[in-house]
Amino acid sequence: MGVTMQTYLVEKTENSVTIAFKDANLTLITPLIDKLYDDATVELVRYVDKHPELSDRTLYVQVSEGDPVAAIARASDAISNYYSTKE
Repeated sequence: MGVTMQTYLVEKTENSVTIAFKDANLTLITPLIDKLYDDATVELVRYVDKHPELSDRTLYVQVSEGDPVAAIARASDAISNYYSTKE
């Protein structure tokens, strides 16, 4: 059985959030970053990848308005809808 990527909240402010990934899978994170860049309310997206055996990878998202967690949720939904097959 494969390893499952886990996420957890590192820090949240009114206009930013930092989330971390245990056993990060870039195949999933890269489209998320791309969709966040497409969101007009997102001002900054920063992905930090230090040594994978010493620290978890993190994603920092800052928004100009609204909730940064909601921006991540919108990006996740857009990716899910894109890759869903409906017959």
